[in-house]
Amino acid sequence: METERQLLIVEDDEAFARTLGRSFERRGYGVSHASNLDEVTALLATRTPGYAVVDLKLNGLASGLACVQALHTHNPAMLIVVLTGFASIATAVEAIKLGACHYLAKPSNTDDIEAAFGRAAGNAEVELTNRTSSIKTLEWERIHEMLAETGFNISETARRLGMHRRTLARKLGKQQVK
Repeated sequence: METERQLLIVEDDEAFARTLGRSFERRGYGVSHASNLDEVTALLATRTPGYAVVDLKLNGLASGLACVQALHTHNPAMLIVVLTGFASIATAVEAIKLGACHYLAKPSNTDDIEAAFGRAAGNAEVELTNRTSSIKTLEWERIHEMLAETGFNISETARRLGMHRRTLARKLGKQQVK
């Protein structure tokens, strides 16, 4: 199968990866799966996928951002979509800077992901809004920025933000990602 229709799914949730993989296979993609940075590196030694879907928060030491960086370094033309249940402006910016073409919040389906691959070039005609961010939104973004900096370590994030770990855990538990 040609390189352009090869897809790599980087996801530590085996059931979700399997379901997403089957959905893309029905659309004519050849699908590979990796659950962490080491598996991504090993897979890239034998394959060069044209597309990748990367979960932002992976079990283990490396986040999905490290996988995005490795994939982009291996093949700068690869279209990489970051998929996350922990969306924030800070991690979106970092993902794009590291080589992702798009960033989607969960829940997203195969249609959303495939559409994101098609919108890789960006759109300069997107309407700008005058909406200012609320204090809660700014706090949420700062928390997620710090989470990304600490590799999603709750205790270290709480220490850097100057709050108790339980307070941070409560804030994370209350906030619903839309």
